Amino acid sequence: MTSADVLTDAYERIREVVHEAADGLDERALTHRVDPAANTIAWLIWHLARVQDDHVADAAQVEQVWTAQGWYDRFALPIGKGATGYGDSAADVARVRAPAELLTGYYDAVHEQTLRYVRGLTDADLARVVDTDWDPPVTLGVRLVSVISDDLQHAGQAAFLRGVIERTS
Repeated sequence: MTSADVLTDAYERIREVVHEAADGLDERALTHRVDPAANTIAWLIWHLARVQDDHVADAAQVEQVWTAQGWYDRFALPIGKGATGYGDSAADVARVRAPAELLTGYYDAVHEQTLRYVRGLTDADLARVVDTDWDPPVTLGVRLVSVISDDLQHAGQAAFLRGVIERTS
């Protein structure tokens, strides 16, 4: 098994959890908040897809799926094109409203671009520095693992919320 195979497997696991968390939910469930400041399933999935899209596109030096494939226009959210959800307030979270099919469709498009990129990586590629704003500088391997970690946490939060919603509805 190569490092590209390991990365591919990890990103496939994110996709599974994203679909388990969102598939079949209506807008009420996707935007349900367990308290007024809590994240919603819609925001969590949108955010994890945006971060993955942003970070992987930057590393691969390609345009983000968000703009290249028209997802920004399809979502028609009252936010800027570059928004990823990082640092969003409770009011910002409430602005992310979309049907499950749109959320998972966007995630799937990001996932496909991610897999095209990581399947072509070698072990030597993972040592390339992609961000010098940190000390120590961030390598491609660290960035890709960071995205996996963040995405799995948010996908797990969305799955947890789905369980809460289904048990209390």
